[in-house]
Amino acid sequence: MLGFKRGLPLMVGAVGVTLAALVAPAYASGTAQLKAFAAQVKSARGEFEQKQVKGQQNGEMKVTNNASGTFEFSRPGQFVWHYTKPYDQLLQADGTTLYVYDKDLNQVTERKLGDSLGASPAAILFGSNDIEKSFTLKDAGVKNGIDWVELKPKSQDTQFQRVGIGFRDGNLAAMELYDAFGNVTLLTFSNMQKNPPLPAGNFKFMVPKGADVIKG
Repeated sequence: MLGFKRGLPLMVGAVGVTLAALVAPAYASGTAQLKAFAAQVKSARGEFEQKQVKGQQNGEMKVTNNASGTFEFSRPGQFVWHYTKPYDQLLQADGTTLYVYDKDLNQVTERKLGDSLGASPAAILFGSNDIEKSFTLKDAGVKNGIDWVELKPKSQDTQFQRVGIGFRDGNLAAMELYDAFGNVTLLTFSNMQKNPPLPAGNFKFMVPKGADVIKG
């Protein structure tokens, strides 16, 4: 991840994402659906909603942030993850460099993408299809009609202790990201298109006029 901007997690590697749609027959398990998604979906675009919740002393969960926006990606390592509400913020990668643009500050943070996708939730969506290289997978049952898979990073150098991914009828429906501080980030997806034609130019970042550029 790229840290937190007003409480909104930026889901890329140590500094700082969820999606998809598979039109496929019924699968025996969530793990099988995840593997099929990784193997078959080379690109996608759609919309997301994101909530961050935190555990309270009485055991209840409190929603601390709400956000929404759009995304598109082309494996490996090319993506646009655009928060449109409540703030305008953009994460964009062209396969080698990651850019984070804060419109309010007119500021761009630039860093090499490198291996930062490796054990991050973003790797599941934007990286290679070799998920088991970075995560240990385990079926986590059915909840509200969604088949869940639990992923635990094999690397210790990650902000997340575990990730839940949910599929409904072969379609990627949701993600749950659990960090070491008791926070849970919930993502749900809609209006997904799988494998649409996405020109490479879609992922080329242009620094906005007058923006400050900080190299990470």
